[in-house]
Amino acid sequence: MTNSLTARFHSRLDEIDKSEWNALLPDDNPFVSYAFLAGLEQHGCLRGDYGWRANHLGLYSGKRLVAAAPLYLKRNSHGEYVFDWSWASAYERAGRDYYPKLLGAVPYSPVSGPRLLVRCGEDAASLRPLLVQTILAAVEGAELSSAHINFVSAADAKALMDAGWLPRFDWQFHWSNPEVDGSRWRDFEGFLAALTHKKRKNIRHERAQVERAGITCELRHGDEISAGEWRAIHELYLNTFAERGNHPALTLGFFRHLGAAMPRQVIAVLCKRDTQIIAMALLLRSSTTLYGRYWGCVENVPGLHFEACYYQGIEYCLTHGLTAFEPGAQGEHKLARGFLPTKTRSFHYLADERFRAAVREALGREARALEEYRAELMEHSPYALHPVMAPERAVFHSGEHHPHPTLPLKGRS
Repeated sequence: MTNSLTARFHSRLDEIDKSEWNALLPDDNPFVSYAFLAGLEQHGCLRGDYGWRANHLGLYSGKRLVAAAPLYLKRNSHGEYVFDWSWASAYERAGRDYYPKLLGAVPYSPVSGPRLLVRCGEDAASLRPLLVQTILAAVEGAELSSAHINFVSAADAKALMDAGWLPRFDWQFHWSNPEVDGSRWRDFEGFLAALTHKKRKNIRHERAQVERAGITCELRHGDEISAGEWRAIHELYLNTFAERGNHPALTLGFFRHLGAAMPRQVIAVLCKRDTQIIAMALLLRSSTTLYGRYWGCVENVPGLHFEACYYQGIEYCLTHGLTAFEPGAQGEHKLARGFLPTKTRSFHYLADERFRAAVREALGREARALEEYRAELMEHSPYALHPVMAPERAVFHSGEHHPHPTLPLKGRS
């Protein structure tokens, strides 16, 4: 490799020294930390029969890691939240193998953040493109159909755009505490005061329903959660997935690992009737942002989902000085509760030129429809006092509102 650098692919993250990996992180986003990514591998969340195989890229100057990307060889598209099922179907109808593909992402986590990691003090402007070039060489060398990097930060997007990858975007619903005239909301009442009367009244009604039902919500950081509470949290997580007919990939061991390895970045909302935990929300945080991840309940209480997953999170942000809250994928119902559409991005490289052209055309139509969708959403903004506009963070496509068109790929090129 040029510039006296060597590229290596790793089948497990623990082949890389923890301190070397964490030295590449530009901030304290929990999802790209060694603790989170290695924990998924060490505690049985990523398995071959789930379609995941780690293939992490490292660029080395001698023995020193200077850049890296979390990568996986995928044999399906589960757990990604950027849905390309229609692409795979079109590719396979043409007699080609879409899987395995190469994926740059955080498994099971539709959260934007850094994906092309460069050590502080190194030349990021040259190392990010070099990571991209190495990924493309790996696709060509293994004769893979494609490479995808999901939920991309703004810093990473430029390197991918410059390399000709296809951009794709969608909307998630995020809350932010904007600075207006030099100040921000200090408490929940301040946030409510910015809403329209109807939305403010509805939120108060939902919170009152939970209180009348005799439910209390207690917040715990990871180092404050007992072994019994972790068991209850995981059982509620399993229950939610079972009700939806989905596969629960995350293990109790992984949850406990997060609490031990990231004690102050993990937050649980425990919803109790008397001493019994009947519902929970599990969240993670950085120094600026709260991330809603998992919800579960054994009793349907009106308003409880909104209380545990949204209102408790907003209160936590206001109390602890966080300025953003990303509660997860999907959900137009979040708009009425103060969460505005925020752009997220992914980038895609498709090796077949004809297939790439067809996808580019389809993504153009999709983008126009999504812009119209956002304009329609903003006609129903819940805010009254000032225009609270969600900032563009950076990658996810749900396909929930605008299914992908069938691609006109036929035969072999």
